[in-house]
Amino acid sequence: MQTIDSYNFSGKKAIIRVDFNVPLNEQFEITDDTRIRATLPTIQKVLDGNGAVILMSHLGRPKGVDGKFSLKHIVAHLSKALGVDVKFADDCIGESAKKMANELKGGEVLLLENLRFYAEETKGDETFAKKLADLADLWINDAFGTAHRAHASTAVIAKFFPDNKLFGYVMEGELSSVDKVLKDTQHPLTAIMGGAKVSSKIEIIETLMSKVDHLIIGGGMTYTFVKAMGGKIGNSLVEDDKLETAREILKKAEENNVKLHLATDALIADDFANDANTKVCAVNEIPDGWMGLDIADETTESFFKVIAESKTILWNGPVGVFEMETFAKGTRAIADAIVAATEKGAFSLIGGGDSVAAINQFNLADKVSYVSTGGGALLEYIEGKELPGVTAIRG
Repeated sequence: MQTIDSYNFSGKKAIIRVDFNVPLNEQFEITDDTRIRATLPTIQKVLDGNGAVILMSHLGRPKGVDGKFSLKHIVAHLSKALGVDVKFADDCIGESAKKMANELKGGEVLLLENLRFYAEETKGDETFAKKLADLADLWINDAFGTAHRAHASTAVIAKFFPDNKLFGYVMEGELSSVDKVLKDTQHPLTAIMGGAKVSSKIEIIETLMSKVDHLIIGGGMTYTFVKAMGGKIGNSLVEDDKLETAREILKKAEENNVKLHLATDALIADDFANDANTKVCAVNEIPDGWMGLDIADETTESFFKVIAESKTILWNGPVGVFEMETFAKGTRAIADAIVAATEKGAFSLIGGGDSVAAINQFNLADKVSYVSTGGGALLEYIEGKELPGVTAIRG
């Protein structure tokens, strides 16, 4: 299999599937450019080898052509990040794209308009994939965030480049970091699962049961477990239809000798607001009218100890409502614990939208081993599902 490091790009046009699905504010300014920065080494590698780069991506979920989802909004930011004047085609196929791609020279970069302006992209339409393929000599997939989708640009296009398809550095890094967690694991392995809902994490928790030594459960999910064990949770978030599932997970953990850690105390509030009244109480004795919105000190301390002794750490999902300053302390403490363990030689993988947002908010992304750019794709890969964007290249 060709790799990005062994390929000769000289005189070649590389069409690169990137994930530029970045958040924009109302002025169409990028509020978090993590995904753009992640792709720069791949783009740079082609340019340094005297190749030309054609970038394709989606942005948002437009229904047909919609100016607010146009990739033209990111051209200036991308040009600055790359130090190259990025050209922009107002279509991803068709005459304008074809003409601009034809005229592209080594060292130049062209960004195509949003792929999802065409329904054919998400349908995995072969004719559409062929039109994209016709623009270039080789295909590089560097969009891990969409690797779990069998779309035209992420998987179907591969058949037109049987011998000229490669992973970019983002894809390579993502796959090898997950393999470090799941296949070449140093123990103890600790998974920290946070976020609101048990339902969205059931499969990943079940997969991890046979692999982890410690499973820390935090965030809104906590209260479904606490209620399942007979605790009082007041007005905390709960999935009543998942109480039995929570009990099964507790039982499975025991059977697999996995130490499952739940909060023992919580920072509770009388309203879902930054300025609500707050107090600390036992996690299973939350009074009516109050809700748990963060972990409190006793829990923080016990979680910290577990993380400190870990050799491999997977963090997916915050342990509190970190977007509000009042309830960010617990998630910050988890991040600090992971950073401290990483400094002592542990391998730490942060994945899933909210954990990534948290680690960036705390400016700690460069202090952990790897920050994944793919939410759903990362979880599906960990769950052992086949990712079309990976299979397209590995075959």
